Amino acid sequence: MATKARSRSGKCASLASLGWRTGMSAPHYNRSVISVVQLGRVDYASVLRLQQRLVELRKAGSIGDVLQLLEHTPVITLGRNAKAANVLLSPEQLALRGVEVFECDRGGDVTFHGPGQLVGYPILDLRAFDSSQLSALSSQETRSQVSGVGCQEKPVRKTLGAVDYVRRLEEVLIRTCGDFGIPTSRVAGLTGVWTEEQPEAKIAAIGVHISRGVTSHGFALNVNTDLSFFDLIVPCGIASKPVTSMQKELGAKVDLSAVAESVSRNFGAVFASQMLWVETIDALLGHSVGVPMQVPEPLRRLHEEGDQFA
Repeated sequence: MATKARSRSGKCASLASLGWRTGMSAPHYNRSVISVVQLGRVDYASVLRLQQRLVELRKAGSIGDVLQLLEHTPVITLGRNAKAANVLLSPEQLALRGVEVFECDRGGDVTFHGPGQLVGYPILDLRAFDSSQLSALSSQETRSQVSGVGCQEKPVRKTLGAVDYVRRLEEVLIRTCGDFGIPTSRVAGLTGVWTEEQPEAKIAAIGVHISRGVTSHGFALNVNTDLSFFDLIVPCGIASKPVTSMQKELGAKVDLSAVAESVSRNFGAVFASQMLWVETIDALLGHSVGVPMQVPEPLRRLHEEGDQFA
């Protein structure tokens, strides 16, 4: 095995530092594998540009499916359906707090990203996934419980649709929280993952964009997030339910790298794919990145039954 190299966790990275070079493309890819790139802590604008480029390459068939895992520097993002009133401070006041503000084309309303939160941006071609071969959800829901997509039963489709895709992202996060002893579930009529203990609190948010079958944006799981930042907004436009984190639920800090390992493992199980950890964007696109390091023994044990490394 080669190693999964850690990026500069805790430092703000640029696209250049992630190994990105303009004009790169990959000659081939394995359709049964999802490449995982852990980017460290990166500003929102840089990752948005990277996402857009990877989406272009995925649509062109130049790369395979990708899962980006990262933290953001403090930022508030407004989705397509966002109401400006759900941002409670002015841009000038937010700037004094060191918080940027961006509008984007994902679904949903307003949310916060920042240090201590694990963000996942899957770049997947959903047309390559046969829904009949994917891992079954642990919590069976009818389509009538799905919000924002329609309330009537629909014929089962062979390839993965938007609703099923979001349900599977929820499933990945439910299983991940379960790995750390936090019972979570879905809430009928709402998107995301919520604690089962009352009052229900949102621990993970989901907002996606799909263009020509290719996904972007994704999910945000509160691990050790400073929850006071959510006081700056009405999270997801829902004022009646609180926000929580894994740290708050467990009463102690959680190893973000261990959570990333769990997300990767559960992502592979739910999407019936092998997860191939790559060191940099160069490696993702088929370029040499040098001699791999030795795999640490605890990491080797974590991945004996799931992930591959490069």
